[in-house]
Amino acid sequence: MEKTGTGNSPLWTPSPERMRGSNMHAFFQGLRARRLLPDGISPTDFPALHRWSVENLEAFWEQAWRDMWLGDLGLADPGLADPGLGEPDTKPPAGSAAAAALAYSAVLTDHSLPADRSSESRVWFPGARLNFAQKLLRYNDDHTALIAEAEGAPRRSITYAELHRLVARVAAGLKRLGVGPGDRVAGFLPNTIETVAAMLGATCLGAVWSSTSPDFGFQGVMDRFGQIHPKVLFCADGYRYNGKTHASLEKAGRLLEALPSLERLVLVGFLEPDCPPPAAWGSRGASWNEFLGAEDSPPPEYPALGFDHPVYIMYSSGTTGAPKCIVHGAGGTLLKHHTELKLHTGLGRDDVLFYFTTCGWMMWNWLVGGLACGATLVLYDGSPMHPEPERLFRLARENRISVFGTSPKFLGACEKEGLAPGRTGGLEALRSILSTGSPLEPRQFQYVYRAIKPDLQLASISGGTDIIGCFMLGNPLSPVYAGEIQGAALGVDIAALDEEGRPLTDGQGELVCRQPFPSMPVYFWNDGNMEKYRRAYFDHYPGRWRHGDFVTITGRGTVVVHGRSDATLNPGGVRIGTAEIYRIVEALPFIQDSIVVGHRLHGEDEIVLFVVMRPGEPLNPAREDELRAAIRALATPRHVPRHIRAIDEVPVTINGKKVELAVSGMLSGKEVKNREALANPAALEQFRSITF
Repeated sequence: MEKTGTGNSPLWTPSPERMRGSNMHAFFQGLRARRLLPDGISPTDFPALHRWSVENLEAFWEQAWRDMWLGDLGLADPGLADPGLGEPDTKPPAGSAAAAALAYSAVLTDHSLPADRSSESRVWFPGARLNFAQKLLRYNDDHTALIAEAEGAPRRSITYAELHRLVARVAAGLKRLGVGPGDRVAGFLPNTIETVAAMLGATCLGAVWSSTSPDFGFQGVMDRFGQIHPKVLFCADGYRYNGKTHASLEKAGRLLEALPSLERLVLVGFLEPDCPPPAAWGSRGASWNEFLGAEDSPPPEYPALGFDHPVYIMYSSGTTGAPKCIVHGAGGTLLKHHTELKLHTGLGRDDVLFYFTTCGWMMWNWLVGGLACGATLVLYDGSPMHPEPERLFRLARENRISVFGTSPKFLGACEKEGLAPGRTGGLEALRSILSTGSPLEPRQFQYVYRAIKPDLQLASISGGTDIIGCFMLGNPLSPVYAGEIQGAALGVDIAALDEEGRPLTDGQGELVCRQPFPSMPVYFWNDGNMEKYRRAYFDHYPGRWRHGDFVTITGRGTVVVHGRSDATLNPGGVRIGTAEIYRIVEALPFIQDSIVVGHRLHGEDEIVLFVVMRPGEPLNPAREDELRAAIRALATPRHVPRHIRAIDEVPVTINGKKVELAVSGMLSGKEVKNREALANPAALEQFRSITF
């Protein structure tokens, strides 16, 4: 079995012109011109650039921060709303947003992990003042900002200037309700224009935004919003998925009763425009248009707040206990998204960015961060394969999407459907496909280059809700190898450690980060002594952030993700990532889906494989023999499962992630809590009666 999961031949290599024309190359050329980057490091040598960024941590993040506030890599743009932009080495005019953001006294005050994040000791950029929404709304012109499409609904779009005016009305409505810095505003909404406007309207006042998608059940929403006590809740009247309409009014009414902190529930008419709130809601209910009020609202005042001022509350999956409420700061979120979207992804004004996501997944927050780059964002709500399997590729053609974000599950489904979107044409604008949510398997890399487009960059990316960004992702300077992520994120000092804490190269280990980075959570909600925070990330390797992924960092600096380390299999004391088995099993034509867990039987840890067979394919002894033979041949004898069972459906979270720990718990007779975090909680019941 190959340690890297691939051979030595890249599937794609950027041309010299593409490398030299990238934002990342321009950024590092600027550092060289200012004598910050040594002459011996080429601005096209990504591994060397990454090493420099972590060995010179403060210098890198300071220059990224300045780059973010001083224009598009030094080029002023007439469409920008803030006037204080110019060359990176110039001093912005007094009173501008850039001047306030650059009024810091230090870059990083505490290099330890976990750092002291008390109110008396700010860690990153103390003294910097900024407004999160103002930065995302830095453009104010007739360039298209948002395109919204959804099942059974007409296409809509809005320019940056129109978005400014809509956000001003949302902010005015919230201000009339007394919303201000630190108040929580929540969204129980589909992925559409009103959702983005509500978030921007809240954060421009300094309020904290939190959202879930409307497919969450009542208890799942309460498990989240019930902890943070929102003052205002935006809720849709319903949503459509896979050809079916789902009403939300009943859940919304229950939330109004169960959340005494709510002063207003604003009903967004997603199914029926300007849907009136039920009379039973009384004065606490309002329609979207009623809430917005007059169309001539003045621009928001945009209070300037600290780097760590809370902007988002995100949630852990919550399948093994109450979801953790993860609080992210405005400055760290902006800065991490700037480096990932502008430098790693190369996003600019001419780009059209799409990510298939709901508002309950951190990729929505990441997608919306593209506004700061002035790009056009495509928002889609509904099934990715309805009314036809090529729905999202049609979306890409019609909107000339240049950066297309998806998941391994979607690409795997397209491959099994036999789709070849590249043969249809119309994807000339597409230059990058991004994939996250689970490890992207080598065969899926090959499928993309064979069936979609041979001359694009396929960037597998990996990080999570905890950091509202990526530890590893694509870059415009490195080749793409099947099964491997192109490299680590700039300014993020990752390593793979063995159980004794020793770093590994070309060996499987725990993913850790050895130095601070700006988008670490500010704190967890209701965790005053930071005990939960420290326990979540720093108990296993003191002084190191342990992320919970099982990875290999190769000698060439690429990364292979083997799955969650808390779901790592341990037959005979040898650690095995679940992704290593999935990539073999799910490539077989008679397998539709699978989930693999470790289960302790007769005093030993044994591998148990559950498979969903393709229609018309029974699981019989011959098929079991084929499964075991394929795993033995393509992995090792240790990977071969002791038991194989057929199931009807793999249980997954609402974001589509397999829940190995929940299945393992069911097999052990444990009750799984917070089932409303799952997209298909009933699927767990089939494991209750399985015996060995």
